Amino acid sequence: MRGRPVRTGLMGGSFNPAHRGHRAISLFAMEALGLDEIWWMVSPGNPLKEGASDMAPLKARLGSARKMARRSRIRATGIETELGTRYTVDTLAALRKRHAKRDFIWIMGADNLAGFHRWKDWRGIARQMPIAVIARPGYDGAAISGPAMAWFGHRVRPRSQARDWTRWSMPALVLMRFRPDPRSATALRRSDPDWFLDYADTIVRDAVTRQVIA
Repeated sequence: MRGRPVRTGLMGGSFNPAHRGHRAISLFAMEALGLDEIWWMVSPGNPLKEGASDMAPLKARLGSARKMARRSRIRATGIETELGTRYTVDTLAALRKRHAKRDFIWIMGADNLAGFHRWKDWRGIARQMPIAVIARPGYDGAAISGPAMAWFGHRVRPRSQARDWTRWSMPALVLMRFRPDPRSATALRRSDPDWFLDYADTIVRDAVTRQVIA
């Protein structure tokens, strides 16, 4: 990594809880994009999921993410709490300013691309950094035919150029296909609704800011 910016992937989500599917996709993206590390951006509160009754506290979700990220180059963080940002477009701007010696790429699933046009200033997100989209069974059709994909148009890069993302001009998007993983946070919550209680008496430290999350 010496002599060049740290190539960092950003993957946002609720991680309610984090599971092996998150890890497998991240390790795939790390290899496909030639990343030095990935930050799991554990959201304090997703504006599109407000009012969700089964959303666990940030401490528990970050704790589950840190546990799932062990022995890897994945770093779980709730940095939006410290930055005081609510929307992705503002978070990315703040991160680029704070970590100017890093190259960032936003990573999201095809389900997010399908609804990307509903995100606040989604075009502003696309103009800040490249975007890598991981295929997800059942969502690929909606993602490809959605308004956001139509807007990207010829700015979609071939998968063969995925490792060249630091040289792309924005906006730029690459679609990547990964072996489908059936695991989901919803299924885990159904099987163990009180999973978050495991972290009630645990000290959880943010892997990026090093702050203890209460």
